[in-house]
Amino acid sequence: MKLGIWTTLFSLTVAQLAWGQTSGNSKLVNTEGTAPETSATSYTVIGATPKQEALVRAQIQVMQPDVYPLRVLFVPHWKYMETARIFRLHVPAGYTSAMFTHLPSRSVFIDSDRYVSDDSLGYWVAHELGHLAANSTRESDADKAAGGYRKRLKDAHKPDAH
Repeated sequence: MKLGIWTTLFSLTVAQLAWGQTSGNSKLVNTEGTAPETSATSYTVIGATPKQEALVRAQIQVMQPDVYPLRVLFVPHWKYMETARIFRLHVPAGYTSAMFTHLPSRSVFIDSDRYVSDDSLGYWVAHELGHLAANSTRESDADKAAGGYRKRLKDAHKPDAH
């Protein structure tokens, strides 16, 4: 019975993510014969408060990553843990995980119950974007790629010297 409930919840979550957003244009056929263009910076933020969404979007804009996520999901702890289990997330010994990236779907999952501060959000989102840029699950590869993103964030917070 529990397996059926969890399967249903997971299916509904995936379906919700798959629905996406529409532009309001109901035209079904593209008359130009080319695929519609998607912006490299267009991604969806799901489950965040308006403040969190504005913050994560501003931080990602400052970081200018090589590869943007398709979605950033703020989820409650129980859902975060279940998603990590389903995706078979491996957390190295001695580490804790407040967010992770699922590379095939280019999705960043953030445990909203472990969200600490605005500064730590940017620091760790840079790490997750590093996973995307390196296209690697290795923590060292992600940290190496995140270095430049963290520097851009730090430089953006410096007052202008005139």
